Amino acid sequence: MKAFRLEELEAERAANDGAYLQFLRERNMSVGLYALDAGALDPQQPHRQDEVYFVVSGRASITVGEETTQVARGSVVYVPAGVEHKFHHISEDLRVMVVFAPAES
Repeated sequence: MKAFRLEELEAERAANDGAYLQFLRERNMSVGLYALDAGALDPQQPHRQDEVYFVVSGRASITVGEETTQVARGSVVYVPAGVEHKFHHISEDLRVMVVFAPAES
């Protein structure tokens, strides 16, 4: 079994000065923690993998393709591979668990 504690993942991510920390990688999937502070710009580009975002904390909007929705703690968003997507109007520090399938390359 592999088990993780969110506060430890957040501390590791912050210590590495990065917005993203991949903490699990298996043959068919990978999982990471993505952080964007209030007011930040989301620099990501479309990925070659399907992905699922689970919002752990914070508030923002996300646009996936032509659709926009508000997200907050507990929101789950699916993004198909190759589709443009961005978090924006980040009003509270955003912490998002990201699941890539297959594993992010």
